[in-house]
Amino acid sequence: MFNFLKKKNTVDAFHSVANGTLIPMSSVEDQVFSAKMLGDGFAVRPTDNNVFAPVAGTVTSVFPTQHAISITTDSGLEVLVHMGLETVALDGVPFNVLVSEGQVVTPETQLATMDLEELKKTETLSTIVVAITNMDKVASMTDATEQAIAASAPVLEVTPTK
Repeated sequence: MFNFLKKKNTVDAFHSVANGTLIPMSSVEDQVFSAKMLGDGFAVRPTDNNVFAPVAGTVTSVFPTQHAISITTDSGLEVLVHMGLETVALDGVPFNVLVSEGQVVTPETQLATMDLEELKKTETLSTIVVAITNMDKVASMTDATEQAIAASAPVLEVTPTK
């Protein structure tokens, strides 16, 4: 009778951040990410320079080196978008961030561009990692499987804890 008082289970939909190849977190070429030390999620090996938001939420941080952006979903999940591997040392050179802190984004929002040719010149991997950094807030999540994927295509679903 009072079902309207019960809180519905929300599910956060995660989407591809780029055109390319989707890979599970365990296959990322960096042990910190593949061992899920910073959280679980997925990664994309991009085929072009455009990087999109993986979730709907609010940009909470743009790293000074432009290589990473944090987004918080309405359900409280903290999502890190890390562009390239070992890219901190590049001091922002191959990145152009298009969003700012406090901006509301959706999976159709382009976050940044990253110059894949510049990354090749520095022999830096272009893999984009999407990690939920507060996994204690995750009740369950589906798995990502390796496959070709388009930017903004659905990847996985995460059910936050209540």
